[in-house]
Amino acid sequence: MSNRTVHRRTVLGGAAAVAAGWALTGCGGNGDGDGDGNAPRERKKGQRIQLTFWSWVPGIDKPVDLWNRRNPEVQVKVEKVSAVNGQQYAKMHAAIKAGNPPDLGQIEFPVVPGFLLDNGLLDLAPLGAARHKNKFSGWQWQQSVFGKGIYAIPQASGPMGLFLRQDLFDRWEVQTPRTWDEYEAAAKAVRKKGAWIETFAPTNGNRFAGLAWQAGAKWYGTHGDTWTVHLDDEPTRKVADYWESLVRQKLVKTIPDRQNAWYKDLQTGAIPAWVGASWGDALLAGNAPGTKGKWRAAPLPQWKAGEQAFANWGGSTTAVFAKARYPEDALDFAVWLNTDPESMALLIDGGYGFPSAKKGYATTDLDVDKAFFGGQAYSKVFAAAGAHVDTSWRWGPGVDTLYQRLGDAFTDALADGGSFRSVLTKVQAQTVADLKDKGLKVESGG
Repeated sequence: MSNRTVHRRTVLGGAAAVAAGWALTGCGGNGDGDGDGNAPRERKKGQRIQLTFWSWVPGIDKPVDLWNRRNPEVQVKVEKVSAVNGQQYAKMHAAIKAGNPPDLGQIEFPVVPGFLLDNGLLDLAPLGAARHKNKFSGWQWQQSVFGKGIYAIPQASGPMGLFLRQDLFDRWEVQTPRTWDEYEAAAKAVRKKGAWIETFAPTNGNRFAGLAWQAGAKWYGTHGDTWTVHLDDEPTRKVADYWESLVRQKLVKTIPDRQNAWYKDLQTGAIPAWVGASWGDALLAGNAPGTKGKWRAAPLPQWKAGEQAFANWGGSTTAVFAKARYPEDALDFAVWLNTDPESMALLIDGGYGFPSAKKGYATTDLDVDKAFFGGQAYSKVFAAAGAHVDTSWRWGPGVDTLYQRLGDAFTDALADGGSFRSVLTKVQAQTVADLKDKGLKVESGG
């Protein structure tokens, strides 16, 4: 078994090992290469090489240009990929199957296990990646650790909060909601003014997962050598019931977020709030420039007053693909990109999220769009949220497909009046079937 290739066994039988808190058994190797002409190589002194890097991170070209100026022998070529509806991952999986993936790729925490099923990622542990562990937030580092294997370098997280138009809330005498009950009351007050507090975006499974996470859900787990899937657990039902109630009361829109109609509503005030993530500052500032100075950030509403329950939306890594020909250089770049202070400063300017690195920046550095938020030091809100994220949440294989299933099922429920709980029941069954089709041992959680 090749030392450089992540085999399906990593996920297929891996639930048996629970090292590092939650893990998958890795596979040992004999270092014999894969025999296809793409065996890993060690760059010779003075040799010039080029690495390819697929990413959708805004402004990623600037830190890459900095690396290229500093490292003339190891040049990195960026190819931008679309992050709309998972297009980047479809392209990556297709490239893996065709045998021509890039050297590195931007991969979110939730989909790392899915790439392991494709034998797509390189185990960085034999390259000594563990020596970099203490440079990163512990729970984010663990998102890409399975058994003894390390399959990506964390880049950024997305602690969740509430963005709102403070000018409109003040004019309408609506208080910033601290709980979800208060959020519903605010939605009713906003609706009386002819607006909708925001939208329930049916195709945004990533945000829905974050809301379930905050409520205490545990969608994936392991039991012996078996995966457990529990999408329809009680916390997720609570979240589904809540948003279904807002929809049925016509207190929220149901248009997709982060698309043209939604951006227009943000600019006109038709939607004066958004439950989003830390990286939403750049998104709002870039797409609703006419509202500069009017927005504020607030903590995510709580299910019970006084609680400190938060979650993460998204979160990215820089991964090295299994067929990378110069893996040591690829690893060096991935670590540098996400820990070098100048690199992080450029990434922060681009609005890439909350850094996974422990050092090299100050929270105030993240207030890139401070003027847009009326001078608020808004990143403190997300720093506090990040400190209280439930770190026991773990992802499993097939999340990209799960999101597609959720989007289809929520869209159907909105069209035919079906219950949101029926969405959970349906997607739960589909997800179990999907994983069984991949050869996994899986059962529904209880």
